[in-house]
Amino acid sequence: MKKQCTILLMLLSFIGDNLSAQQQTGDYLIQPVDFTRVHFTDQFWAPKIEVNRTITIPYTLQKIHETGRIDNFLKAAGKMPVGKITEFPFDDTDLYKVIEGASYSLQVRPDEALERILDTLIQIIGDAQEPDGYLYTFRTMKPEKLHPWISENRWEKDPDLSHELYNSGHLYEAAVAHYLATGKRSLLQIALRNADLLVKDFGKGKAAFFPGHQVVEMGLARLYRVTGKKEYLELAKFFLDIRGDGKIKGAEYSQSHKMVTDQHVAVGHAVRAAYMYTGMADVAALTGNRQYVNAINDIWKDVIDHKLYLTGGIGATGNGEAFGDAYHLPNMSAYAETCASIANVYWNSRMFLMNGDAKYIDVLERILYNGLLSGVSLSGDRFFYPNPLASMGQHQRSEWFSCACCISNMTRFMPSIPGYVYAQKENDLYVNLYVANKATIELPAGKVSIEQQTNYPWDGQVKIKVKPEKEKSSFALFVRIPGWASQDAVPGNLYTFLNQQKRPIPLRINGKLVDYKIENGYVKLNREWRKGDVVELLLPMEIEKVLAHPSVKDDNNRYALQRGPLVYCLEGTDNKDSSVLNIVIDKEATFENAFKPEFLNGVMVLTANGTATKRQVDSYQLLRSAQTVMAIPYYAWNNRGATEMQVWIPFNESAARPKPAPSIATKSRSSSSVGNARMLRTLNDQYEPQNSQDHNGGYLHWWPRQNTTEWVQYDFDSTYTIAESTVYWFDDEPFGGCRIPRSYKLLYLQNEKWLPVETVSMDSISKDIYNSIRFKPVRTNALRMEIQLPEAHSAGIHEWIIK
Repeated sequence: MKKQCTILLMLLSFIGDNLSAQQQTGDYLIQPVDFTRVHFTDQFWAPKIEVNRTITIPYTLQKIHETGRIDNFLKAAGKMPVGKITEFPFDDTDLYKVIEGASYSLQVRPDEALERILDTLIQIIGDAQEPDGYLYTFRTMKPEKLHPWISENRWEKDPDLSHELYNSGHLYEAAVAHYLATGKRSLLQIALRNADLLVKDFGKGKAAFFPGHQVVEMGLARLYRVTGKKEYLELAKFFLDIRGDGKIKGAEYSQSHKMVTDQHVAVGHAVRAAYMYTGMADVAALTGNRQYVNAINDIWKDVIDHKLYLTGGIGATGNGEAFGDAYHLPNMSAYAETCASIANVYWNSRMFLMNGDAKYIDVLERILYNGLLSGVSLSGDRFFYPNPLASMGQHQRSEWFSCACCISNMTRFMPSIPGYVYAQKENDLYVNLYVANKATIELPAGKVSIEQQTNYPWDGQVKIKVKPEKEKSSFALFVRIPGWASQDAVPGNLYTFLNQQKRPIPLRINGKLVDYKIENGYVKLNREWRKGDVVELLLPMEIEKVLAHPSVKDDNNRYALQRGPLVYCLEGTDNKDSSVLNIVIDKEATFENAFKPEFLNGVMVLTANGTATKRQVDSYQLLRSAQTVMAIPYYAWNNRGATEMQVWIPFNESAARPKPAPSIATKSRSSSSVGNARMLRTLNDQYEPQNSQDHNGGYLHWWPRQNTTEWVQYDFDSTYTIAESTVYWFDDEPFGGCRIPRSYKLLYLQNEKWLPVETVSMDSISKDIYNSIRFKPVRTNALRMEIQLPEAHSAGIHEWIIK
């Protein structure tokens, strides 16, 4: 029996973690098929997972070494002088997450060298752990000055800032992954010592601090599944139940403003929120808590109906990396953090396991192919933190972030994707995702081999070969019919297809057409299966135009393009004048598709006829020119440098942003004391801001500088006589760090000297309107603005016009 249990433990997946019924009281009725049993053979995901293994994991290990994250543990162990430490007290988790991702990778592809690296890193982590199990390098290393987010005593800090328990949660996730991959208990023992400390310190009558950043709840549930130790599950529930109980001041930011069972809409920091909803689902599945289920059902509906980007991203605003109000889904300033997409996959996966409805897989698939995959470059070593749906060229993938959570999160997530393809409930086998693969699945009816042959997502033809180990075997195969194939763009009514005509979705068994009905998004094929049985599904891969709910103001008079599960975008690199924000494509335009195998690692591109618009000098009439427009999958954008991009295409000129008319400003070379080329391009783009804190357009700012004198300058293309300057200030009060300046003045260049202009009249410095200075005419080839920043804030500029 002991040997059998050990084997069973080794088969746990990072989302399933199956244990026998004797070891726990309950769990999800549906269980995912372990990703180690599903072997991708496709040309879409398999190469990307291989890039993660060969490029992203080594790259991230190198960067966490270069940036001092490993040194933090050595310092905590007394093996290095403390000196300078890294920036954030959650930097420890980057190491944990890379170990987790590397462990998943080892389960699929053994690598002795990588395994030895992990052994060394785990030894370093263990040396930093205090004797009672406490593991938090920023405190243990005893720096000269504690980080401002850390209190003198353990646990006793503003919960929104403290990341002690957050770090523990990611440690537990990594420890279980490493144990299951290698059979070694080295990291698991470190995690169990830490978890036992939490059990000792927290609970009724003990410390009553909730985790500021959720994830420990998920980690504790995983440890419970591995060990069967009920105290871990009880502590996970305790951490959920004390949120919003009024004993500690809470906030919407961390979902602590109310008891979790009293929350019915999504608010606050999107990553924290989705991790919490996932933890609630885990605890509910293991304990049968219906109040948790009722709450997350309501919250899921709120997100789907009001707060989900078409790409599957969540978190509309950078202010708090948070959900916005209902229907507040700006495109250019969309935050849609990569970590939030990963958390959203976890949450929707749990919702499916709990309910067995394909609508959750519809959302999960949308995230995987769009908002999540966009977070990493095709090369595997450049990354997005936010994932906007429009850009003026100010967005660029980065090689690293000081807050590197999204990078290490992608590293750990990619190897696990095969674990979302299949799921089972007794003798019910669910086919959730379509990827060419071979899998072996244990059902009560016997072992079954499944093979998918498909070129999805480029092609809708799917062939599923069923090979029971026995001569024949009776079980039900649940074949998912994606919502988009039935003309349901997304569950709920936030997005709809312009064309509502339903198309046939033929399904055959052994060549014979099957008459079926769809229930909860699946076709149930309950029969006696024999070796050689083949199920064939033909999904209609039509190019769909997507409309947003009218209340999503940013998408009015626009549509997006979708083909199969993929959302498309226009990128400047592929279109005339490197511009796409000025493009208009009629609602009735016909799009063609063509696969380009050598382009962006092989993608299907869409083309149609459209119109480009351009402003004229001293005229409201637009210049129009016809052109062929090309769209690429959203996930592939910004792999060829920074340029314009947009997902939502105007079909009405009122929604387009015409190219600027030639002016003194647009023909000038911009420079500034901040020296950021991308920000400088926004000074003269003729974008009309809605208000001073408008994040949809680009802007120049000097944050985090405060109380300094800064400058911005135009070098003209020729010598002009000028007499007026107009500026629109950027001010993101109350949450941001920029305010209108204390003062500013103009200087013009004459004989290599900067001279002040002679002011005739000057508007007061105000936000939300243009501020002008009129001065005696000067003839010059350069103009400079000197700005005095506020004492406690920075400042910024939306637009600077010269007349």
